[in-house]
Amino acid sequence: MREPLDACPECDLLLKPTRSVVGEKVDCPRCGYLLHRPQMQSIERVLTLSISGLILAGPANFLPLIGIRFMGNSNESTLWAGTVGLFAEGLWMVAVLVFLASILVPLLNIILALLISGHLYLNRPHPHLAHWMRWWQHLEEWAMLEVYMLGIIVACVKLSDTTDVHFGFGLYAFIVLLLVNVMLTSSLDSYLFWQRIAALGKKPS
Repeated sequence: MREPLDACPECDLLLKPTRSVVGEKVDCPRCGYLLHRPQMQSIERVLTLSISGLILAGPANFLPLIGIRFMGNSNESTLWAGTVGLFAEGLWMVAVLVFLASILVPLLNIILALLISGHLYLNRPHPHLAHWMRWWQHLEEWAMLEVYMLGIIVACVKLSDTTDVHFGFGLYAFIVLLLVNVMLTSSLDSYLFWQRIAALGKKPS
């Protein structure tokens, strides 16, 4: 029986599966594409981070991000209220983009990370594990919390000259959620995850 081969995602070169230790990286000999870089306790770290992200998603989306006080009047804004406000003003294209990039896609990323890492950690097969993994890797490119964060910073700098701006708990939760999403991406050992998914796929569900 022939040994199964791995294909480079960049140039499709067929390679023999290699085992590397934590700290090493394996590159494609033809194009130099990074094939995998083992990480210590990747499944456990992704599971812990995804649980933390799910807890933070509520406060980050529904608690006040910033508050503005001008001429005796105060107003606070949340991420969800800002999206609804854009719809109400007729800027539905912008509202959809903000909703997808700042609320829906990051939340889906966290849920998928939790489902995948939870099943792998508990060593439980599921018929949709491979589909979840593909969706997770595709959706990572659409989660743009850092872009929204940059917009908040720019708005605060501009408003600080004319109004009294204070930060709400939602902003702190949003910043931590942003860090959790970055750490989720960096903690993912996709080679290990796919190996474990393939191994679980051979077990009866």
